[in-house]
Amino acid sequence: MTATPSTTVANLRDLGGTPLSGGRTVRPGLVLRSGQLDRLDLDADPTVAALGIRTVIDFRSDAERADHPDRLPAGARLLVSDVLADKMRAGVGGVPAAAQLKDLLSDPAVAEEHLGGGKAQAIFAEVYRSFVVSASAQAAYRLLLTEAADPQAGPLLFHCTAGKDRTGWGATVILSLLGADEGTLMEEYLSVNPAVKRAFARMIEGFTAAGGDPDIALALIGVFPSYLETALREVETRYGSMEKYVREGLGVPDGTVDALRARLIA
Repeated sequence: MTATPSTTVANLRDLGGTPLSGGRTVRPGLVLRSGQLDRLDLDADPTVAALGIRTVIDFRSDAERADHPDRLPAGARLLVSDVLADKMRAGVGGVPAAAQLKDLLSDPAVAEEHLGGGKAQAIFAEVYRSFVVSASAQAAYRLLLTEAADPQAGPLLFHCTAGKDRTGWGATVILSLLGADEGTLMEEYLSVNPAVKRAFARMIEGFTAAGGDPDIALALIGVFPSYLETALREVETRYGSMEKYVREGLGVPDGTVDALRARLIA
């Protein structure tokens, strides 16, 4: 997977080029991931314009989309599937779900109360488990795999807000199905950290300057091996394998997985 230099889209990455088993790779230019597209400007960003994106899948909540609506490439389809809809309704330990946690960074005292002492990591563990088990997440990742397998979808971009958690799990599922090994999956999952930290640098600096614990900020803004390992363990415990999770949990038929591989494996 390679970072795609963009001046208007944060954390834009092409799954293409990711190494797979047997010396194969993922075909470039077909499936991309990013943060939100609220600042997309194709006139000022020829790199993104050249991608020819035809389908955008937005994993964000209604509130996130209302605050920062996507700007779409001309002619692109927008498909919305809120990964965290069920988790937001249920709440996570009395704190807003992951999509809203960054709001807590505006007040170090509130952040310490709700997120200090390992609470942030525990919240993210619950969120990552929900990626595997909640109905809203299963519907979103079923949509992602179905569209990524369809040649008519054209170049596809999927995203959430920062492009790290909901989007990171989607990338992990795709790359696992295509034959990436565990080390590659983790390397690609963690590879977004520099871009995400750049995107939120001002927020982190303001929080720490006001006396906030930098570890809390990083727990919210970054991704860590333990987060992904939580979701992978949930898959193993409940389904035994990624293939069975996709078939039984997501309800994606084997024919769609075969089509995904045929389209994306070079």
